[in-house]
Amino acid sequence: MKEQLKELLQQAQINLSESQIEQQLALVGLLDKWNKAYNLTSVRNPKDMLTRHIMDSLAIRDYLHGQRFIDVGTGPGLPGLPLAIAEPDKEFVLLDSLGKRIRFIRQVCHELKLTNVTPVQARVEDYQDQQKFDGVISRAFASLNDMLSWCEHLPGENGRFYALKGLYPQDELEQLPQQYKIESIEQIKVPGIDASRHIVIISKRS
Repeated sequence: MKEQLKELLQQAQINLSESQIEQQLALVGLLDKWNKAYNLTSVRNPKDMLTRHIMDSLAIRDYLHGQRFIDVGTGPGLPGLPLAIAEPDKEFVLLDSLGKRIRFIRQVCHELKLTNVTPVQARVEDYQDQQKFDGVISRAFASLNDMLSWCEHLPGENGRFYALKGLYPQDELEQLPQQYKIESIEQIKVPGIDASRHIVIISKRS
């Protein structure tokens, strides 16, 4: 597993320290263990978790600007946990409405000694944070429209929305509300995954 992860990271040109690689592998181990009891992800094979969870999450690392991020509808902490391991100097709030997912994230933070993650059980539209965020990240979230309307209170003045999508979301982009603008849409290559991947970066018009 370790050699496989190192190979994938090399292909993606992602540099992690030895201890960060160990933490990513420990995360996969915990996800595999908890998954048997709590059904946190449909991905059953730990080797598939390396590509479809760890690498898929880390693929957006270079696009994130700022210090403070919220991962909305994080599920079992994806992409928030792999990103938090890779970026120990950045702060991540991981938000989900399901208790079992937040309990899992708390356990991961405890076992891996992650001090830059705050797990929150709440519905995104009810969650308030005085500090605001540099980035609002969503991975298997709703449509762009829903994401923007439910999360509009979360980014700071120069904050951005980072929506992770599979196929190029043409229909959703055409329905984007007027007060938002698309900063860029990037196709992401994830080693070990053949499927299409995109990140849509959106900001509020000033």
